Amino acid sequence: MPQYDLLIQDATIVLPSGLERGDIAVAEGKIQSRGTSLGGSAAQYIDAAGLHLFPGVIDPHVHCNEPGRTDWEGFASASRALVAGGATLFFDMPLNSSPPTIDARAFGEKARLGEAQSAADFALWGGLVPHNLDRLEELHRCGAVGFKAFMSESGVEDFPCVDDDALYEGMKRIASLRSLVAVHAENNSITAARRLRAIARSHTSARDYLSSRPVMAELEAIQRALLLAAESRCALHVVHVSTGRGVALIDEARRRGVDVSCETCPHYLFFTEEDLETLGGVAKCAPPLRSRQDREDLWSCLRSGTIDMMASDHSPGLPEMKAGSNFFSIWGGVSGCQTMLPALLTEGAKNRGLPLQVLAGLTSRNAARRFGLLPSKGSLDPGADADLALVNLNCSITLKAGDLLYRHQQSPFVGQRFTAAVVRTMIRGKTICMDGKIVSEPRAKLIRPRTN
Repeated sequence: MPQYDLLIQDATIVLPSGLERGDIAVAEGKIQSRGTSLGGSAAQYIDAAGLHLFPGVIDPHVHCNEPGRTDWEGFASASRALVAGGATLFFDMPLNSSPPTIDARAFGEKARLGEAQSAADFALWGGLVPHNLDRLEELHRCGAVGFKAFMSESGVEDFPCVDDDALYEGMKRIASLRSLVAVHAENNSITAARRLRAIARSHTSARDYLSSRPVMAELEAIQRALLLAAESRCALHVVHVSTGRGVALIDEARRRGVDVSCETCPHYLFFTEEDLETLGGVAKCAPPLRSRQDREDLWSCLRSGTIDMMASDHSPGLPEMKAGSNFFSIWGGVSGCQTMLPALLTEGAKNRGLPLQVLAGLTSRNAARRFGLLPSKGSLDPGADADLALVNLNCSITLKAGDLLYRHQQSPFVGQRFTAAVVRTMIRGKTICMDGKIVSEPRAKLIRPRTN
């Protein structure tokens, strides 16, 4: 009988300490050993010479829109796109599905659908809205990875934003559960007033939309969330930070002892507000794309280590929802989960010289640590789940719409040239995707944080 189920040989393994040439042995879905020229027999061998082995991507911010809006996306298509991009685990957001995940019943239904259809392991966010404070504990017991709240309008009627009192009360309850709150941080008074004024004057261009959501609105909301988190002693995660000034506020609070983390997204690192005018609706998001200086500041934050993790904020819509001349009526969301790792390796590693181990931390290990999933997820150490991505860093590929596995093949990244490609994605040692093609159907698992 073979000693291992799988032996990956001669890979360049991306570890927190740096790069290591060697082998990884897998048995019963877990990494058994890692080293140079491992001996023993295996049922399957993979020659990984010339390839880099990364821990599978953990994407903490994805909107699958199921149940209720599967014509927008769905677990099946979103998860297959994620796997094609090297992801082995994602966290599905509570809104855009209908009903939203704001009670135990909705959580259970979404978990059932995910386990039946997802190609990757997944965790579920619970929602924090004004009317569900008495449901937070039951969501926590279900295994919610955390609780998402909007400080500005979410764009869907059944997931209203919280005012300061509801956010503070929610934070106090969530702190008692030893969980965390993730906030979409924009000042609702500023963004709503500017939007209404612009529409009243028929000022509905891309530039008008950008003007309605200034950096100042994001900075003010981040400051307010940090104060409420400090007073309630609640762990805080700030999603899709679009500017280095926002990261600086978060880092200052962290130095003062506030338990806070943050994420940014590839579209803020790749594109600017000028690109929104060129690309149109596929690049509309909230917060919006920022200036070139804001983009450079974010790269500086990545180099300094003040950004904790990367997230795609994959938030697709129907093609007709992303079209039109009135930018205020276009759905705000970028389709980008399939391209997150190739985009970061191309721009971050090849063009800007960020070490591969830093990018591996940003796309996997740091999220696993923050959300209580280590040591089983986000690691290449023995005992961890064998969730792996083999990547070719010596290629040149121009992304075509037909390469995308989303339900709707639209993305601002179409036409971009990448110098990195995911060759193979494995979940618990089983190959799920090769060269962008799904080759087997796994049994996806709902992953719950260790604190639950």
